[in-house]
Amino acid sequence: MRIAFLIFDDITALDAIGPFEVLCRIPGAEVMFVGETAGIKRADPKSLGLVADYSSADVTSADILLVPGGRGEAQVREKPHVLEWVRRIDATTQWTTSVCTGALILGAAGLLNGRPATTHWARLEKLREFGAEPRSQRVVEDGKIVTAAGVSAGIDMALHLVRLVAGDTVAQAIQVGIEYDPQPPFDGNAKRAPAPVMEVLRPRYQRN
Repeated sequence: MRIAFLIFDDITALDAIGPFEVLCRIPGAEVMFVGETAGIKRADPKSLGLVADYSSADVTSADILLVPGGRGEAQVREKPHVLEWVRRIDATTQWTTSVCTGALILGAAGLLNGRPATTHWARLEKLREFGAEPRSQRVVEDGKIVTAAGVSAGIDMALHLVRLVAGDTVAQAIQVGIEYDPQPPFDGNAKRAPAPVMEVLRPRYQRN
């Protein structure tokens, strides 16, 4: 099973690495980190780099495509040749997926028109610009398109995909193997967070 991750500068690293830690454990998985060009892509913040071993010209098909988010997604949306690559790969996939604002890249590629989808809470309404129907859920599945709201939802989505392609036993074995049993100290839902917390967060996420 060929699994392609699109990576780019100013990516949110966990959007990719969380699902990677799950999907790479599917028996027979071949995982490819793909960039517009091969080489190091600097995350946000730039102290961390992820390596694209392949350029988009190197990869012409995949069984699963995963598009992460991050501040860099806005630049990706301005690159018609990258969006065309996303469309070409989608034509070959069993599943085309996104985490967080990676959904906006899928939207810009024309893959969410008329579909329900989710993304980060601060960018949810922007999905309408691409003809999508915003849903404030952690994971939204519509046909072969699966979108996840944020970094931890990306892990949930990845486990759901494993369940679909390899069965419950494999999926749960992977979950237990990485000891994914979250018990966070706070409620991470933006709609339920206290007002002072949201006052800190909103300015950080205000962008076009």
